[in-house]
Amino acid sequence: MGAKGRKKSITKKLKKGASEFSPSSVSKDKAADFLPLEGGPARKLPDTEVRESKATILYIGRIPHGFYENEMEGFFKQFGTIKRLRLARNKKTGKSKHFGFIEFESPEVAKVVADTMHNYLLFEHLLQVRLIPPEHVHPRLWKGVNRWYKPLDWVKIERKRQDKERTLVEHNKLVGEILKRDKKRQKRIEAAGIDYECPEMVGAIQAAPKKIRFTD
Repeated sequence: MGAKGRKKSITKKLKKGASEFSPSSVSKDKAADFLPLEGGPARKLPDTEVRESKATILYIGRIPHGFYENEMEGFFKQFGTIKRLRLARNKKTGKSKHFGFIEFESPEVAKVVADTMHNYLLFEHLLQVRLIPPEHVHPRLWKGVNRWYKPLDWVKIERKRQDKERTLVEHNKLVGEILKRDKKRQKRIEAAGIDYECPEMVGAIQAAPKKIRFTD
């Protein structure tokens, strides 16, 4: 084959490729998603079903101080009906951990709240709001949600701790710590050039219980 024949074959291949990528050929297959780079007919991607979100529980993070259960319920009920609400608190002190969970009746409402309130500035805090898929919800998430927080009476707890009965060993240990602090205080007073005689602590010395030996 001469140069003239090779030129004709190349021209024929180019025309064939151009016809495959022409708008008329593409218009025949309107559902085509992309055209292969190596040539050939247009291809269509497999259909994927868009699953509707059924999540109704929201995680809310970076909750500011003072924005507690009643305030959260009063604020978020403007979007829709709230089924349950929980603010994470410290078990010992009862203080807020600055994150919580809200469950709405409608998934559509939960989606709107997640889109609207994410990165919402509230009391100089950017709220972090995210949907929790149903398969990721912990089974014990709502444990004790109906028991509202009651503040602890720390004065009563401390009084009970101080007034408890102590053994002789516990008493001596307590007195030893007090005397140790008093000695440090006396040294600081003497270093300051103050002539002061510290009174003795009442009950510092406690006699050990006597052992009685019975004879036959």
